[in-house]
Amino acid sequence: MKPFVQKLPLTEEISFVARTYRTPDFEVSWHQHIEYELIFFMEGAGMAFIGNYIGEFKTGDVFFLGANLPHTFQKRHKKLVTGAVVVQFREDFWGEGFMDLPENRDIRKLFETSIQGLQITGQSKLLMGRLIHDLEGASGMDRIVKLCQCLQIMAQTREFVPLSTQEVKQYNHRDKERIEKVFQYTIESFAKPTTLEEIARIAHMSVPAFCNYFKKSTKKTYINFLNEVRIGHACKLLADTKRTVLDICYESGFNTLANFNKQFFRIKKMTPSSFRKLMC
Repeated sequence: MKPFVQKLPLTEEISFVARTYRTPDFEVSWHQHIEYELIFFMEGAGMAFIGNYIGEFKTGDVFFLGANLPHTFQKRHKKLVTGAVVVQFREDFWGEGFMDLPENRDIRKLFETSIQGLQITGQSKLLMGRLIHDLEGASGMDRIVKLCQCLQIMAQTREFVPLSTQEVKQYNHRDKERIEKVFQYTIESFAKPTTLEEIARIAHMSVPAFCNYFKKSTKKTYINFLNEVRIGHACKLLADTKRTVLDICYESGFNTLANFNKQFFRIKKMTPSSFRKLMC
């Protein structure tokens, strides 16, 4: 999917953005921007697409995304209200040379790691959630202080999980169009029977060329990517409905219950039934 380049609504009175986006303003397609992004989910749940990572998000989660890292967060179902405080800032918003100070050594390392996309964990998630929530209403120097506190917490505690293994780079126009078609088709049609021949035709490539291209671009095979999208959908159904595991298996695009259970355990490290009990 081709990420559109988002531009921030900066004014002369602010050097970075901190605002709440709530349904319907929360719904943003696959996109990227040169700014770093902190996001705190105040309500809702769904699937996170960050680089080549596919996983879940829920109320209370905090993510830190590096510059130019493509991402989108899709809520569990259309009627679910989802909202988050989003903080976006450029590396040089506090002036040239600031990040070169020796005191910011750990912050520089944090920025390098954020290229993978980070999900904050432990006590840091709770502390940062409160700071990000308060940051939107802060003014003056207090805005800078609260943002620096968030960065310091991540840099010092390192309570986070790196998510994506995809190299962040500027694709040429042809590659952007190709990735866009493949991602878009997969997200919209994952429940249907899909063959590599069909996907390769969408990308205007031979099957061997497409497989090599996709693996090089995303660090995973297309089949693994497809199964991750399907399992993500299955997780939503397991959490939000009372449908049987067998029904969810077929609705998510799997032909056999055995393969569904195998792929679910490979990705989630538990069985579908265990996942459902965990979500209750």
